[in-house]
Amino acid sequence: MYAKLIFRNAKRSAKDYLIYLVTMTICVMLFYSFLSISSRYYHPDIGAEYNFQILGKGMKLAISAVTLLLLFLICYVNRYMLVRRQKEFAMQAVMGMELRTIGWLFFAETFVMGLFSILAGIFLGVFGSQFITAMLLTSYGQTYRITWTLFPDTVFFTMVFFMMSFVLTGFFQFRAIEKTKVIDMLSADRRNEISLKKSIQMQIVVILFVMMAFWMLLTGIRKMYFYFDSRFALPVHFLFWGNILFPAGTLLWPVVWIGRKRFARKRRGRNGDRRADGNDFPALVSGLLVCALLNAFMAIYTTVMQNRYYLVLGNGALDQLILFVLADLLFSISAVIWLANYFLTAWKEKSPEHRYHNQNLFLWGQITTKLSTTNKTMTLICITLVLAVFLFMAVPVLVGWALGFLEVRAKYDVQIYSDYRLVYEEEELPDDDYAFIADFLTEHGIETEYDCAFQLYLPKREDFHRRVKWDFPEAAISLSDYNSIRKMLGYEAISLGENEFTTQWQTIAGEEERDDFLRTHTVLATDVGELKLSDRYYTDAVGETLYNSYTDVVLVLPDSVCEQLLPVMTNRYITTKGTIAYEEALALEALFDSIYPEEETTEGTVYSIRLSTLQRNETKASMFVLQAVMLYGGVVLMVICLTILSLQQLLDAGHYRYRFRVLRRLGVEEKDIGSLMLKQLGIWFGLPVVVALSAAAVLVSCFIQMVSAQITAYIGFGTLLAQIAMTGSILLALLGCYFISTWILFRQSVGQGTV
Repeated sequence: MYAKLIFRNAKRSAKDYLIYLVTMTICVMLFYSFLSISSRYYHPDIGAEYNFQILGKGMKLAISAVTLLLLFLICYVNRYMLVRRQKEFAMQAVMGMELRTIGWLFFAETFVMGLFSILAGIFLGVFGSQFITAMLLTSYGQTYRITWTLFPDTVFFTMVFFMMSFVLTGFFQFRAIEKTKVIDMLSADRRNEISLKKSIQMQIVVILFVMMAFWMLLTGIRKMYFYFDSRFALPVHFLFWGNILFPAGTLLWPVVWIGRKRFARKRRGRNGDRRADGNDFPALVSGLLVCALLNAFMAIYTTVMQNRYYLVLGNGALDQLILFVLADLLFSISAVIWLANYFLTAWKEKSPEHRYHNQNLFLWGQITTKLSTTNKTMTLICITLVLAVFLFMAVPVLVGWALGFLEVRAKYDVQIYSDYRLVYEEEELPDDDYAFIADFLTEHGIETEYDCAFQLYLPKREDFHRRVKWDFPEAAISLSDYNSIRKMLGYEAISLGENEFTTQWQTIAGEEERDDFLRTHTVLATDVGELKLSDRYYTDAVGETLYNSYTDVVLVLPDSVCEQLLPVMTNRYITTKGTIAYEEALALEALFDSIYPEEETTEGTVYSIRLSTLQRNETKASMFVLQAVMLYGGVVLMVICLTILSLQQLLDAGHYRYRFRVLRRLGVEEKDIGSLMLKQLGIWFGLPVVVALSAAAVLVSCFIQMVSAQITAYIGFGTLLAQIAMTGSILLALLGCYFISTWILFRQSVGQGTV
C-alpha cells in the first residue's frame, strides 16, 4: 500500500518536480560526462609522448568536490517541497498516520524522483562524454572519432555518489517532518513575513563593511608611510591619497548619518513621530554603496598604476587589493538588492498614480508580499551568479595563458641550464657541456636534429656580486651562439656592425619597459670597452631559460667581446627529429637528477633540465582539469541559481492561483493577466541577473587588467574577446531557456482561461 501511495504522490507532484528533475538530470549528465575520462576503461589515443593517467586521477577528485555543491540544491528543493506540502502532511497526521511514516513516505518519494533523474542523466551522459572526449583530443592535438561506450565504473560511481547525496539530504528532511508540530503545518502558509525594514540582514552587512573599510584605511596609511615618495608622478599621488581618503569617507558617512539622525530626533522632540528613524536607514546604505564603488575603483586603479609605474607596495599587496575589491562588490550586491526591494515598496506607498494604474496594484501586491524572503535569496543568487560568470570568463584567459606560455618555454625538446644565484666565488662557476645527455639520446635511438651548447656572460665582471631581487644584471650571449639558437627555431640569422650590440626580449616584456631600457642604454659599458646600441631589437620567442634571473632581456654581443667576459651560466639546447616518448623522458630526467641532485643548499650552482614531453604532459593535463572543473563548476552554480529562481516562483504558484482567478472574475483579459505574469517573473529573474552581470563585468575587467601583459603576449585580445562573446551567448541562451520554461509552467500552475 505504501509503495502505491509513494508512486501516486510522485506522479501527482511530477509537475512540481519538473524543473528539479531537469536540473538534476543535467547535473548527472555533466557529472558522468566529465568523470568518464577518469574511467579505467577509457583509453584515448593521444600519442606515446603523453601519459593519460596524470589527467584521470585529478579529474575524479576535482569533479566530485565540485558536485558536492549539488547537496545544497537537493536540500533546497526538498525543503521547498516540504513547505509546499505541509498542509497535506498535516491532514495525513490528523487522519492517524504517524509523522515518522509521513517522513519516510516523503523521503521515498523524493528518492524515486532522484533515481529517475540519475538514470536519465547517465543515458544522456553517454552522449555528453563524446563532447568531453572531443575537447580532450583537441587539446592534445589529436583527431576525434565517435565511440559509443558505457563505462561500468563511472556508472557505479555516479549512482553511488548521487544516491548517497539523496539519502543524506532525505534524512535531514525526515527529521524535520518528525519534529514539526501538526498545528504548525496547518498554519505554515498563513504566516506573515518579517518586514523588510525590520530585517537585521542589512544591518549586519553594514557593520561588516564598515569594519572592512577600517582595514582599508589602515592599509592605505601604512602604504603611504612606507612606500610614498614625493617625486612620484601625479597619478601615483592620487593612488596613495585615494586609498586613504575614500576609506576614511566610508567611515565618516555612518558618523554623519548618526549625527543627522540624532539632530532630527531632537527637532521632533521626545514624543515626536519615531517612524522616520527607520526610513532613514536607506540613506546610510545608499551612501555606503557610493563609497563601496569608489573604494572598488581605487583598488582597480591601484593595480593598473602598480603595473604601469612598477610600484613596490609590499608583500601581499595584490592579495589585499583583490580582497578589497571582492568585499566592495559583495557589499554593493547586497546594497543594490536591498535598496531595489525597499524602493519598490516605497514607490508603491508614495506613488498612487502608478499604484492604481491598470493592474499595477495587483503586481505590487504580488511582489511586496515576498520581499523579505526574496531579498536574502536574491542576494545569495547574485553572489553565486557572479562567481559562475567569473569562472566561465576566466577559463579562456587562464587556459590561453598557460598554453601560450607553454609554447614559449617548451621551444626545445631538451633544455639544460644553470643558475649562479647561490655562487659567491668566480672559481665555482659552472663549466660543463652536459655530454651525458647526447650519450643517453644515442643509446635510446633518438636522433638529434640540432644541438647547441653555449655560455652566458656578464658585460662587467663587477656585476657578478649584484644579487638584489629585480636588480640582477642582464646576461649577454655571443652572436654566433645566438644565431645557432635562431637557426634551431627557424629564424633568420642576424648581424652586428663594428662595436655594436643588440637586444633579445622576452615575450612577456611590456612595450613601455622595452622602450625605457632602449632609451637609457644606447651605450653599453663592458670590460672590453663600450658598445653602441643597434637600431634593431628582437622579440622572437627563444625560451625563457636564456635570460638571467628577474630580467626580460638578453644582450647579444660580438664573439670577440664575449671571449673576454666572465661566463656565469652554461646552457645546452637540443631538438630531436622525433618526439621523445614519455617513459624515455622520465628516464632522462632521472639520470640528470642523479648527476645533479636537487639538494637544499645555501651556495653552489643550481642545474636544471626541462623536457618538452614532460612539460607538455603536465601543462596540458593540469589545464584540461582546470578547464573542465571551472566549466563544470560554472554550469553547476548557474544551474543551481536558475533552478532556485524558477522554483521560487513555481512553488508559490499555488498561492497565486486564487488571486489570478479573482482577476478573471473581475473581467481582466487573459492577455493582461499574461502580461502581469511576465512582469512578475521579469522582476524576480531580471533584478538578480542584471546586478550579477554588472558586478561580474567589474570583476572580470579587473582580472583582465591584472593579467593584460600575459594576454597580449600569449593570447591576444581579439581571440580572447571572441571566446568571451561565445561564452556569454551560451549563458544567455541557458538563462532564456530557464525563463521561458518557468513562464510556461507558471501559467499552467495558476490556471489559464478558467474561472
